[in-house]
Amino acid sequence: MALLSATADLPSRLVSPTIRRLPNGLTVIAEQMPLEVVNLSLWLRVGSAVESDAINGMAHFLEHMIFKGTQQLQCGEFERRVEERGAFTNAATSQDYTKYYITTAPQDFVALAPLQIQMVMAPRLSDDDFERERPVILEEIRRADDNPRRRTYARTMELVFDRLPYRRPVLGPTAVVENLTPAQMRTFHGTWYQPQSMTAVAVGNLPVETLIATVAEGFERAMAQRTALDAADLMERFKPLMPGDLESPFAEVRRAVHHDAALAQARLVMAWRVPGVAQLDDTYGLDIVASILGRGLTSRLVRDLREDRKLVTGISCSNMTLAHQGVFMVSAQLPPENLAVVEAAIAQHIATIMAEPVSTAELRRVQTQVANRFIFANETPSDRAGLYGYYHTLTGDIADGLNYPTYIQKLGVEEVLQAAQSYLSSQAYGVVALQPAA
Repeated sequence: MALLSATADLPSRLVSPTIRRLPNGLTVIAEQMPLEVVNLSLWLRVGSAVESDAINGMAHFLEHMIFKGTQQLQCGEFERRVEERGAFTNAATSQDYTKYYITTAPQDFVALAPLQIQMVMAPRLSDDDFERERPVILEEIRRADDNPRRRTYARTMELVFDRLPYRRPVLGPTAVVENLTPAQMRTFHGTWYQPQSMTAVAVGNLPVETLIATVAEGFERAMAQRTALDAADLMERFKPLMPGDLESPFAEVRRAVHHDAALAQARLVMAWRVPGVAQLDDTYGLDIVASILGRGLTSRLVRDLREDRKLVTGISCSNMTLAHQGVFMVSAQLPPENLAVVEAAIAQHIATIMAEPVSTAELRRVQTQVANRFIFANETPSDRAGLYGYYHTLTGDIADGLNYPTYIQKLGVEEVLQAAQSYLSSQAYGVVALQPAA
C-alpha cells in the first residue's frame, strides 16, 4: 500500500514539516531542524473526556502504567537506557489528549525512539504493577486536593459545566480510582491506543526520511507484540459531542461560595461559556479580549485593580479553548473584604469592552505580543513538536497553529468588539469565590 505524504503548504518560512499517513493509519509529522537534538512526541486524542463516570481517572492512571515496562523491557529499564544516554522522557494527560515524549541526541534517536513506542503501544499492564501504582495515583489526587490553585480550578469547572465531561477532574475522584481494575485498564488501552487515532511527531537534526522510517518501524514491531482486544470486555465508549450537546451561555449570575481553611487570601473566578476548538474561528477575538483585559502590566484589569486601586494582589484573564467548548475566565487573588467590589469592577470592565471598541494601540500591542511569542515559542524541536502534535490531534490540521499569528493580525477593532458582544456579559456569568475560613 502506498504511503500518503506531503510537505505541508504553510505560510511561515520558519517551518517545513512533512506529513505522512502510514498504511496502519498512523500520522507521522517530521521535520529536520539544525539543532543537535531530536524530540519524538506521541499524541493521542484520549483524555479524561472520553471516560465514563465509572472510570474517571483511567487515562491518567494509564499514563503512569505505560512506564512500568513491556514483556521485553522490565520496569525501570527504559528509563535507565534513556538516562545513561543523557536523554529525557515524560508524559502528560489532559481533558482532551495524552502525550508521551522523549528528547535525545540525534545519534541516540534510532536506538531510543522504538523503545518509547514499544512502551506506549505494548505495555505489560500487569495486575501487580497496577496495585503498586494505585497508592501513587491516590497520593497525587490528595496533593491536588491540597493545592489552593488546583482546588479553585476544580470548583470553577464544576460550576461552569453541568453535563460536559470537563466538569470532572483529570485525575479522577478517590472513590472511583480506588475501584478501577487492571482488566478495565487493559481494555481502555486496547480500545483507544490505536495507530489510526495517534499522531507521532519527530523534529530534530536527522533527515526526514530517517525520522519517519524509525517511527514506522517502531510501530510495526510494537503492534506485533500486542495481544488481541477481548471484545467481550469492551467498556462504554465516549460518544462524540454534537453541536446540540454544547452548554448554553449563562442566563444569569450563577454563584458558588466556598470556605477554605488553607487560604490566607480569597480567590475569585468569573467565567463565561465560550467556543472551543470545534469553533476555532470564533476564538481569536476572545483571545485578544483576554490579553487586553488581563495579560501584562499594561492590561486593563492589572493596571486598574492591582496597580492603581490595589484591590487585588494578583489578577489575570484567559480564554481556555478545550476541544468541544471553552471557558473565558478572570481570576483574582485578593483580601476577602474586597470580593464584592472587585467582582463589580470586573463586570464593569466587561461591560466597557462590550460597549466600546478597543483602542488601535491596545490591539497592536496584543498583535505584536502574539507574533513574537509564536517565534520565541518555536525555537526548539520540543516546542515545534508540541505545536504540530497539539493542533493535528485536536483540529486535524497543523496550519491552524502555524497560521495563528496571521489570524490574530487580521482582526480589527470591530471584530474584537463583536467577539466580546457575542460571548461575554456583564450580567450573566459564573462566579466562584473561595474565602479563608473564619
